[in-house]
Amino acid sequence: MGAEKKWLFTLFFAAFISLLLFISSICGYSSSYAFTSHKPFSTVHRGRGYPPAFAYYISGTRGDADRIFRLLLAVYHPRNRYLLHIGTEGSDDERRKLSVLVKSVPAIRAFGNVDVIGKPDPTTYMGASNIAAILRAAAIFLKVDRDWDWFITLSALDYPLLTQDDLSHAFSTINRDANFIDHTSELGWKEDQRIRPIVVDPGLYLARRTQIFRATEKRPLPNAFKVFTGSPWVILSRSFLEYCIFAWDNLPRTLLMYVNNVALAQEVYFHTVVCNSPDYKNTTINADLRYMVWDNPPKMEPLFLNKSHYNEMVESGAAFARQFGKNDAVLDMVDRKILKRGGGRAAPGAWCTARKSWFVDPCSQWDDVNVLRPGNQVKKFQEELKNLMEDSRLQLNQCM
Repeated sequence: MGAEKKWLFTLFFAAFISLLLFISSICGYSSSYAFTSHKPFSTVHRGRGYPPAFAYYISGTRGDADRIFRLLLAVYHPRNRYLLHIGTEGSDDERRKLSVLVKSVPAIRAFGNVDVIGKPDPTTYMGASNIAAILRAAAIFLKVDRDWDWFITLSALDYPLLTQDDLSHAFSTINRDANFIDHTSELGWKEDQRIRPIVVDPGLYLARRTQIFRATEKRPLPNAFKVFTGSPWVILSRSFLEYCIFAWDNLPRTLLMYVNNVALAQEVYFHTVVCNSPDYKNTTINADLRYMVWDNPPKMEPLFLNKSHYNEMVESGAAFARQFGKNDAVLDMVDRKILKRGGGRAAPGAWCTARKSWFVDPCSQWDDVNVLRPGNQVKKFQEELKNLMEDSRLQLNQCM
């Protein structure tokens, strides 16, 4: 009996030592992981002769912290800049949570290219305060880092349909002054229901968020400029945004005052500025590069997308799609089939060099971040861009 006890003691002791060695190896790996993720990173080169860089403004509302973080990981690349905004209806705790999530990503900590707005802008649905928030975001980008080429607006309900290597590779072939903005001067029913009615956005004057106020009278269309409208989702060149913010002539200021009293100013402001500016009206590409599905007749927002839309989304040649339910299964399909992204990790690109496995983040280590490795999905997007650029040269989608 004593011999049996001795044998059991030896067995348990050996098992205990093996467990300690296993835990030690895990701790050792974790320490190595933390060390390699903070190694000096490669220099980010921007400007002519290098791939284009993007400034992403990602906005959301109460309860969107997790959505915004997932979207950030899906569009993350060290060469880009990111500004994340949860509106005033969200809590400070949500903003702190989002900041903690952002700082949990080794590459983001190392490159320091993601910021969370601590003091949010009040925004009113259908009001001009949305334009004020977008212009503030662009002004922040211009102040902290002016070496980006295009400004992209996304909401927490959006998601990319291609990798950042794909997007940057495709945009390398076009003029960096191009502005992707869906626009038309044929106002139709919008003239009577959105342009001529006078509205007041309390988000511009009050601390709390409420609904817009509507005046009983309407105003005629202006004579000094032509009003354009279109999609609120835009991809704008840095030079055009500098014009809108620094306003070296009075047009951007005049139009900003005008759209302060327009319903859904996001569908009017940039469209009208770019199409009334002699310097920028020939830079427009009449598209927002988004995939959306609408009711017939269309409602205020597009339909929510699901797995039944996946094939059509992939074939559309769009860069982004909207709108999606929180953690919808179709997002997992995009992650798996297009972005090759694991949960809680950034979408990998040529810059990611760590050994790929289920327990190692490929982007925990990196090499030259100025190198791109486009995938198969970029072909359809490039074809779409080529067609749009040809239409632009033929003046089929210019400001008319």
